[in-house]
Amino acid sequence: MGYVAVSGGEQAIAASLDLLELQRVSTYRALDADDVARSLPCLVEQVMSEGSLWAPDIAALAVKQARGSVEEAVFLVRAYRSTLERLYTSRTIDTGCMRVNRRISAAFKDIEGGQVLGATRDYSHRLIDFGIADEDDEGLRETARVLRERLEQVAPPVGEESLEAVPKVLDYLRHIGMTPTFEQDDTEPVDITKTPLAFPAPRSVVLQALTRGLTQAVVAIGYAAIRGFGLSHPTVGELRRGDVPVTIASADSDAASEDDAYYLGSIPVVEVESLIVSDEVVDGRHVSSLDVGYGLVMGGDESKAIAMSVLDHSLRADDVRYPTQDQEFVLTHIDGVEATGFISHLKLPHYVTFQSKLDSALRSRRDGGPAQDLQNEVAHAK
Repeated sequence: MGYVAVSGGEQAIAASLDLLELQRVSTYRALDADDVARSLPCLVEQVMSEGSLWAPDIAALAVKQARGSVEEAVFLVRAYRSTLERLYTSRTIDTGCMRVNRRISAAFKDIEGGQVLGATRDYSHRLIDFGIADEDDEGLRETARVLRERLEQVAPPVGEESLEAVPKVLDYLRHIGMTPTFEQDDTEPVDITKTPLAFPAPRSVVLQALTRGLTQAVVAIGYAAIRGFGLSHPTVGELRRGDVPVTIASADSDAASEDDAYYLGSIPVVEVESLIVSDEVVDGRHVSSLDVGYGLVMGGDESKAIAMSVLDHSLRADDVRYPTQDQEFVLTHIDGVEATGFISHLKLPHYVTFQSKLDSALRSRRDGGPAQDLQNEVAHAK
């Protein structure tokens, strides 16, 4: 969680907190946490993703308390998460069972199961819509009715069975031998919420750190790896967004038994499998294949999932030549709570340490600098 140093007059600190709360309530307009969750779902999902806790009500309340500050809301959610008792560990989630509401491939036009464009801003004009400035509840209901009728005319509802267990693009590439195959690895993953980061880190740690990393940091470093400070320039083989079931094993049956598992609910995720061309020399000739970068993010942030897949591939490089391939550089600095905590602590009192630096600087100027100090020490020694 980083550290927060507090120093100063107790009365002044209490007054500062009162002033902060006064600023929040001085809008004189109550904002329900449920309104935050329903009206700002992307913001709430980002807080849950970085906070590593799927709890929309809690995340919305944190956003309200933080007055929209994502970094503060994430800090609140992680602090709350640390107080929760861990009663069960879910069974491994099979994303192949995802109930898909969006599925695209940038690599192939025609894929088994078809592409599902779903809801996306990818083709919007990115212009501010001033028409929504004065919406009311009745107007929203009417707009929703018109949109539903329009969508039913353009594309009739697809049967539910066609949206479940959709084949993966990667399966086809493995079938034709273009991507490597691996044996099932059931090694217990390291839990980074209980174990400090240590390097070199196993892939389970890398993926956990990436998926709960600061969204903008993951995207920025992923972009750097593509732009020229890394060797990962991917094609999105498949991006799928939808709900995955969460189950726990029955205490009276085999943990692998799906029939006796208890269904707890489902969570929305984005899964990305990126393809990166890899060259190797086999029997004296160059042979190309496709490496895979993997990204999985709670919620619907597709940019973060794509960037995560880029960094997953980048951090598996054997020859580390760029910062984007260095585990410590990437994983340490994408943690929003750690980064924000350390940067924020610079605002707090550093009177003693700065006075020491200032005294040293003044002494060096007065005595002629470090070289003169050395000459003085030699002279005194004689």
